[in-house]
Amino acid sequence: MENFELEDFQEATRVIREYIPRTQLRKSANLSNLLSAKIHLKLENQNVTGSFKIRGAIHSIKILKNIYDAFITASSGNHGSACAWALSRVNTVGKIYLPEKISEVKLEKLKKTECGLVFVDEVELAAKNAAEANKSKVKFLSPYNDLNIIRGQGSIGIEIFQQCPKVDAVFVTVGGGGLISGIAASLKLQKPSIKIYGCLPKNSPVMKESIQAGKIIEMDSKPTLSDGSAGGIEPGAITFDICKELVDEWVTVTEEEIEDAIYIAHKNDEQTIEGAAGVALASMIKKSTEIKGKFVVTVLCGGNIDEKIHSKILFDRKKVRKTKIIRSLEEPESF
Repeated sequence: MENFELEDFQEATRVIREYIPRTQLRKSANLSNLLSAKIHLKLENQNVTGSFKIRGAIHSIKILKNIYDAFITASSGNHGSACAWALSRVNTVGKIYLPEKISEVKLEKLKKTECGLVFVDEVELAAKNAAEANKSKVKFLSPYNDLNIIRGQGSIGIEIFQQCPKVDAVFVTVGGGGLISGIAASLKLQKPSIKIYGCLPKNSPVMKESIQAGKIIEMDSKPTLSDGSAGGIEPGAITFDICKELVDEWVTVTEEEIEDAIYIAHKNDEQTIEGAAGVALASMIKKSTEIKGKFVVTVLCGGNIDEKIHSKILFDRKKVRKTKIIRSLEEPESF
């Protein structure tokens, strides 16, 4: 972990705390009883803008504000919303490059900010080119391939250890790897024995497949409810080596298992979570045999899910398709 010191994450936490409070770590009584473990949920779905992304955005923009005149990013989802919120609170300016096709819900949220919105086809390429053209004054904010972003996300690890020093294992969803890189590094600097599970949808397991191949690979992703973690990893991403070193085990889950997890979070813990958060919860349930008797934390990374999709999942699971894990929660003796 040559790129990180514990003090980096502690300082990032202090910077972030000026703007947002510590998120709750809640024990899930039902899941703890069912799985015979001490299950805790880190509620990043209740964070500002509805996801963990606000941490990296606030940290990066705050510490770089006096170096750059403006910031640029490319995102149609949680990272864009987080950057927009952070830019307004830190009182600086920026632009968000968006695809021409974007959901109305996300677009309306972004329109309420003071950020400039630029609609293009190749959003990330256009954003990078715009920043490069004036690189002495403009900073491109990557969603994951940036040490300051990773250190900001690592504040979650600082909080988890403060809230549950006995933690044995943590389940984290993986896309580009910024979230798990920060959490794994900050936790292992505090407690090296902690086991880190990297969780991915079977329809888009790019980081897992890349680690197994020994290099970042290109692969097609199938549609997934975990749209926040889907897609490729840019060449040379620093998260690849961090994940290779610090992630202890990889878990993949099906779309059905993700839907189960979304239903379980709502029914048992009254939490609305998006598909990416469902991936981590489903992975934890899948590893129930391994975690018996242990203190376990699952990071619910976000709660931004379309209301129609969420309602359909709840209806299907309640009325139509009761899977084994759903039945076991309603009839524990059947598990």
